[in-house]
Amino acid sequence: MGAVSERDLRYPGWPVALAAGVGIFCWSIPPFSFAVFLKPIAEEFGWSRESVSAAFGVSPLIAAISAAPVGHLIDRLGVRAIAIPSLVVAGGVFASRAFIDPPFWTVLVLFAASGLAGVGTSPIAYARVVSTWFDQRRGVALGLAISGAGVGATVHPLVAQALIDAVGWRRAHLLLGGLMVIVGVPTVVRFLTPNTAAHAPVRSAASGATLRQGLTSRVFWVLAAVVLCDAIASSSLTIHLPALLTDRGIPAGQSALALAALGGAAALGRLTTGWLLDRWFAGHISMLLLLVSASGVLLLAETHSIAVAAMAAAMVGFGLGGEADVTPFMISRYFGLRAFSALYGAMFVATGLAWAIGPALMGRAFDATGSYSSHLVALAVMLGAAAALLVTLPRYVRSSATVPMGGVGAAETV
Repeated sequence: MGAVSERDLRYPGWPVALAAGVGIFCWSIPPFSFAVFLKPIAEEFGWSRESVSAAFGVSPLIAAISAAPVGHLIDRLGVRAIAIPSLVVAGGVFASRAFIDPPFWTVLVLFAASGLAGVGTSPIAYARVVSTWFDQRRGVALGLAISGAGVGATVHPLVAQALIDAVGWRRAHLLLGGLMVIVGVPTVVRFLTPNTAAHAPVRSAASGATLRQGLTSRVFWVLAAVVLCDAIASSSLTIHLPALLTDRGIPAGQSALALAALGGAAALGRLTTGWLLDRWFAGHISMLLLLVSASGVLLLAETHSIAVAAMAAAMVGFGLGGEADVTPFMISRYFGLRAFSALYGAMFVATGLAWAIGPALMGRAFDATGSYSSHLVALAVMLGAAAALLVTLPRYVRSSATVPMGGVGAAETV
């Protein structure tokens, strides 16, 4: 096993990365299908878009609260012990949304349960096991795994819309929840195994920064601020893009295609970014991605054309999708693997808060003005500011195998 290079397709880490991609694909069903459920649910019960978006926001808020403790458990107990039961529960909870009914608090309970279960089968879990298998090709491997969410962002809105049209939004929840369990669990059980061989990433898995060292590092908080801005933009557009386009007279089917374009570009962005991360400084790559996304958001602010909307959505997806690779990669390079999942989980607090407040703020902007345009301009400015913030990041140690104990300080002096 040790004689096979990471660059060789026979290397046993590649099936692990693919299995992680399947797990992330299944995990992404709830967030990336919800956009096409928003209008039917709101219209059936007479709820405002802000209310439904806020209910959805409970899920990432609970995920944010639980991410760091769950990440610590993953570091201690291993990925399989957490990811497999989490995937089963997450699929069951999503299927149970078929029984949504007033009073509104029951909806909040379901979304809270989804957030708690989902964090254990999120990229927080899968990125660690992939990182133990790869060092020199870590960017590509993480890109392959996390592109499962990009593929999901492409497929889930189309499938969900087709199911809603065919059997209604309630049965659509049942079928998609079943898919999470039937496809995800066997794949993760069969292929998602940690690297126990004498391979370089494994030798470094117990070295690097502690959780406390990471949390007190300036680098961590710069990355967290960038993640917050990125997630506010991506969550707002993921949830409201179909409604935004149908409000402008574009049919629901074409609006779902625009959301699919966003997801497809996100998958391409993740794969491309993974390749780039193994070759150039991640901070510069991240800046470029954020600027591409900001340009796409500005295009969406005014367009009434499905062609322009699809192009803009693809720009947003490519940029924000690529950013999903950058976060775990930079955590592993700056801080090593010793407390990787705990630090990734702590940073996921920013993601969870963003998904909790981003769609709700965009829904409020629409309810107050009848338009999304001014809010989209503000999102573009925010992404530009995040890109500028990345200039302050220091260089990191190239190989995680060289990260010493307390490697944060070493990384900041390179």
